[in-house]
Amino acid sequence: MNPNEATGPFSLPHRAEDTSFIKRLDSTLATFLAEQRDIVAKISPAAVDLVDSVETLIKGGKRLRPRFAWWGYAGAGGNLASEAIIRAAAALELFQAAALIHDDVIDRSATRRGRPSVHKSFEATHSRLGWARDGARFGEAAAILAGDLCLSFSEQLFATAATAGSPARKIFDDMRTQVMAGQYLDVLEESAGPSSSDTDVLERARTILRYKSAKYSTENPLLLGGALAGADS
Repeated sequence: MNPNEATGPFSLPHRAEDTSFIKRLDSTLATFLAEQRDIVAKISPAAVDLVDSVETLIKGGKRLRPRFAWWGYAGAGGNLASEAIIRAAAALELFQAAALIHDDVIDRSATRRGRPSVHKSFEATHSRLGWARDGARFGEAAAILAGDLCLSFSEQLFATAATAGSPARKIFDDMRTQVMAGQYLDVLEESAGPSSSDTDVLERARTILRYKSAKYSTENPLLLGGALAGADS
């Protein structure tokens, strides 16, 4: 398959092309985060820890959502040499990282991908250096800010991949809204669920799973890749 030509409709990339995609993706993420580290370092070297926490987290990812976007793009006949799909896929990975950081704070999860979660890592730094005030509260606050910064990074990258008003832009924007709404419904169910009617409990659970996870894990990345390739509805 010539990487400078579009693939045939509904054909998927070969394994070698998939491996090449991951290498390009990782290179784009590394370059982008290095640029952001330089920007933050000019503000204060102490703030670089926020960027480092993001970089550490994404190193352990399986790149599932970027891969779905890539397969959707290739399957819709996209030009595999394009940088747009790489940058969009990188934006998806950063959005995923932001969601994980915030989710771990919400769920009070101690680990993520075999390492301490971001808030626990910041808490450990607080303890190790003997800083003042509450270490757990510091860790949560720092993690929330790291997640917010990660959301900003995701938006910056995606803005270089899709124009305003494009189908891909709408899919990306809708996906972010859906995830936040699904996450809130998950939190809401934990508190309000026990006092709610049992008649629709299964549907509520399905809605949470659909919007908190399923749509942004598989459906929207596939749609996004297809839209970037110029596929119709």
